[in-house]
Amino acid sequence: MAAGFSLAAAGQVVAQTDPLPSWNQGAAKTAILDFVAKVTREGGPDYVKPAERIATFDNDGTLWAEQPAYFQLLFAFDEVKRLAPQHPEWKGKEPYRSVLAGDMKGLAASGEKGLLQLVAATHGGMTTEAFEKSVADWLATARHPTKKRPYSELVYQPQLELLAYLRANGFKTFIVSGGGVEFMRVFAEKVYGIPPEQVVGSSGVVKFAIGPDGKPQLLKQAKVEFIDDGPGKPVGINRFIGRRPILAFGNSDGDLQMLQYTVGGSGPRLALIVHHTDAEREWAYDRKSSIGKLDKALDEGRAKGWTIVDMKTDWKEVFPPARP
Repeated sequence: MAAGFSLAAAGQVVAQTDPLPSWNQGAAKTAILDFVAKVTREGGPDYVKPAERIATFDNDGTLWAEQPAYFQLLFAFDEVKRLAPQHPEWKGKEPYRSVLAGDMKGLAASGEKGLLQLVAATHGGMTTEAFEKSVADWLATARHPTKKRPYSELVYQPQLELLAYLRANGFKTFIVSGGGVEFMRVFAEKVYGIPPEQVVGSSGVVKFAIGPDGKPQLLKQAKVEFIDDGPGKPVGINRFIGRRPILAFGNSDGDLQMLQYTVGGSGPRLALIVHHTDAEREWAYDRKSSIGKLDKALDEGRAKGWTIVDMKTDWKEVFPPARP
């Protein structure tokens, strides 16, 4: 700080600069600003040491969009189409046949087992480096089926601002998501500023091996190791972070246990839920949605005074401006 720059002047600059410009004034924005102010006020009754300022965010539906299907699943669909020439047997075998024919009803009929089969076929049997490249190549070229924008542009501008604001105030920000950890790590740092070691997600079995070139490598197996969703989220937080968050942000019933775990600790706590209410700018869905169902968590959040963020009224902008 320059010698002539007083603390009072610094306070005026901060006061004049809105750290969350894409958030409309309202209860949600006030709750966030008040919470950060009180946990960072040294000497105050609610002060939290920087090492304990842990904030966890779900990814799908909380940091980026998730309709009409989770983006990782859309990646798996595209990978099936890309790999199909190497697997002629897929043409007559479910669930591959439905994906190749664009038959979403047939795919839905295969249920969770069919979806897991697709993920196993497109995520397993390769090195971690090869998988990372396939995800990066897809993100660089694929476009959302209705928004016609790159998937990495369908992140929420208000959340990008919130992540930056929290980090500027000594928070460590983590993704805690049901999505695949290796899938999210490809883009998390570039898109959200969250490094790969701060991404907690579902994972498949990975094995160490010496490759044909004599170099050590990690091979992805077609077998699930850990599901970081629902009650798995607090377990993942404990296993990979080792501290209970003081702030957690989700959007669906899959985040309920993470939110409960967060507010169950001592001291100041903030639980937030994105409620998708904007059919014009994004999508409107909650209790009956097959993707990102928000039912029990909405009821509990309202009953216990959690911060429910109404996308339509609380967010001035939803997505960042399209890149040229």
